Amino acid sequence: MKNNSKYLIIGNSVAAVACVESIRRTDAEGSITLVSDETYHTYSRPLISYLLGGKIGPERMFYRDNNFYTENNVNAILGKKAVKIDADKKTVVLNDGSELGYEKLMISTGGTPIVPDMPGVKSSGVFTFTTWDDTNNIKEYIEKNKVKKAVVIGGGLIGLKATEALLALDIKVTILELADRILAATFDKKASAIIGSELEKVGCAVITNNTVTKINAAKTGAKNIKEVVLKNKKKIPAEILIVAIGVRPNIEFLKSSGIKTNRGIVVDDKMQSSLKDVYAAGDCCEAKEFLSGLPQVIAIWPSAARQGRIAGNNMAGGTEKYTGNLAKNSVELCGVPTISVGLTDTTKEKALEVIEVYEPENLIYRKVVIRNNKIVGIVFVGNITRAGIYTGLIKDGVDISSFRSHILKEDFGLISLPKEYRKHLVSGAGIEV
Repeated sequence: MKNNSKYLIIGNSVAAVACVESIRRTDAEGSITLVSDETYHTYSRPLISYLLGGKIGPERMFYRDNNFYTENNVNAILGKKAVKIDADKKTVVLNDGSELGYEKLMISTGGTPIVPDMPGVKSSGVFTFTTWDDTNNIKEYIEKNKVKKAVVIGGGLIGLKATEALLALDIKVTILELADRILAATFDKKASAIIGSELEKVGCAVITNNTVTKINAAKTGAKNIKEVVLKNKKKIPAEILIVAIGVRPNIEFLKSSGIKTNRGIVVDDKMQSSLKDVYAAGDCCEAKEFLSGLPQVIAIWPSAARQGRIAGNNMAGGTEKYTGNLAKNSVELCGVPTISVGLTDTTKEKALEVIEVYEPENLIYRKVVIRNNKIVGIVFVGNITRAGIYTGLIKDGVDISSFRSHILKEDFGLISLPKEYRKHLVSGAGIEV
């Protein structure tokens, strides 16, 4: 028997929550059903490394209060997976064979970890690190096997947060990164070098330009992982292996739906897909990037929240448009605060200029990327003060000619900006990104 709802949401993270809240601001009565393959109440995924490392307890993980679903009159179906969409019948099929009908559908299935196909990858002790279940499974394995040596494949943000958690558990960690540096997708060489040196200070080995080609398990017992073999044939002892080489949009179940996909689900400025009444938001969708105007998967929390909100508004009859998001990452690594916004790779465009302050001995790096006298990107490490002002200058496309020479001075602030732009900031005007 088909269960019909006015609004159906697949997913239960930040985009789904934002969608629910946006719908309810306009439509207090329309029925909402939410389905998720995870069994948990909506939780904050960025906190899983703190949970693993023992910095927070499970009670701190939740993204909304326990009464969120009931307060918003949401029928939450947890622990069941959407496996098929039939746009003609306006139904979603779940893994138990049941069907959910909808008038408006929002897909926010997030990303799925990329796991390379290599010998031994199914050995006990090999994990990904993107969910609460991953955290629980890793913790249980560590305690059961008294793990003291770990290898993390991937030196991006997920890999480094996993590393921090393992170090907090007094586990020796080796990071393996195929690129020439850690955080290659987020930072340039100078920023990466500061974080890399801090990792080494706390006993973490970092190996770049290399990766795992084979996993060897113990020859007896439970076939637990014993060591990894690198592409240069070197062997590294490992009692646990965390695979953190990236995620891809979780859209495999949409193959027969007729929905247009590229890297992710292609959406317009209303967050609507190529299928009528079907919307998408978060890490599974490909939406407009602010600076280039081109479709791009930007798998970050603020983008997912904003996309979910706009999708919900339009599902409920609104007219809100998505103007695009900037790539943004703000995270503390090895006790060092960092932030990157916008265009940070200056190697691919000759027209880009850079103004920077580099003090590695003080763990400080501040870089501003400029195109045609407008800031298009920043990378700050160690000192991230006034990052919000710089981000505002990027999104508002402000010509910095009149204060360019002052842009990275210690006393740079609102007073340094043109009077008319300060009025603009006070009024709250501007584009949201």
